Amino acid sequence: MYQADSKRYESMQYNRCGKSGLKLPAVSLGLWHNFGSNASFDNMQDMCFTAFDNGITHFDLANNYGPTIGSAETNFGRILKSGLEEYRDELVISTKAGYDMWPGPYGNWGSRKYLTASLDQSLKRMGLEYVDIFYHHRFDPETPLEETMLALDSIVRSGKALYVGISNYNKEQTKAAIEILSDLKCPFIINQRKYSMFERNIEEDGLKSFAAQNGIGIIAFCPLAQGLLTDKYLHGIPEDSRIKTDGRYLKESQVTEARLAQIQSLNEIAKGRGQTMAQMALSWVLRDGEVTSVLIGASKSKQILENVKIVKSPAFMEDELETIEEILKEVK
Repeated sequence: MYQADSKRYESMQYNRCGKSGLKLPAVSLGLWHNFGSNASFDNMQDMCFTAFDNGITHFDLANNYGPTIGSAETNFGRILKSGLEEYRDELVISTKAGYDMWPGPYGNWGSRKYLTASLDQSLKRMGLEYVDIFYHHRFDPETPLEETMLALDSIVRSGKALYVGISNYNKEQTKAAIEILSDLKCPFIINQRKYSMFERNIEEDGLKSFAAQNGIGIIAFCPLAQGLLTDKYLHGIPEDSRIKTDGRYLKESQVTEARLAQIQSLNEIAKGRGQTMAQMALSWVLRDGEVTSVLIGASKSKQILENVKIVKSPAFMEDELETIEEILKEVK
């Protein structure tokens, strides 16, 4: 039976999530990839135990994570039963609903019926009475926003979630959600958005600064741009890369000669800072305090051990940030 490392909190930094009372680790673990029915249970269990032993208290899931859909939650429930559930009060567990889950008109998007039913299913799969954060996974252009937000509020009031969040909402959608949830006094604390050196939409649409000014946390997913911001692509596209083995989220056409040259230039800065490319990319996302936590994925425990080292990394010097900006302008 798993016993957590007694020194698990010594090396992690915890950031307040907006103006809420909840703190999240600077590095959180996402179960989007490598926790499905086609993955090794022993490996995923080892990754979760390693994460918690190194101060990662936040585990992020969604109803559709797999493959097959739902299997990441099922496997995480098994991991909890294998020893992690003893530490439930030390964990922040989140899940989401918003993408297609079951046949018919009630298994997708943002209706009250779908969100309520989906969370009930998620709790069963994980063997939990509640989640700490429940997200609406994507904005629904057809369901009235009031219905979706009222559903989130009633879920908190039912005791099935402590806080609520949204994911993939832009600035204007977030602003509209805040207005409704504030009136309801619902503990809305976070927006989960894609953010990396190569994906800066939350800066461009104004969400990043808006959230900071209005006490809303941001957690960034895909901070390594599906692996581009690692040493994996420094010398081209390896045969075992996600591009070659999956290809759904990162296309070979995206890895141009100009992009590879850009990655190599960024890697030189990382080496000068005493970091790997991945460590610098994660540190950059957290550089100004406006992002609460960076959400990492992993296929093995050693990647987690490398990533948590960013907590002890030096702050960026102004000239480093300026050089990075110049490099990033080279490819759009």
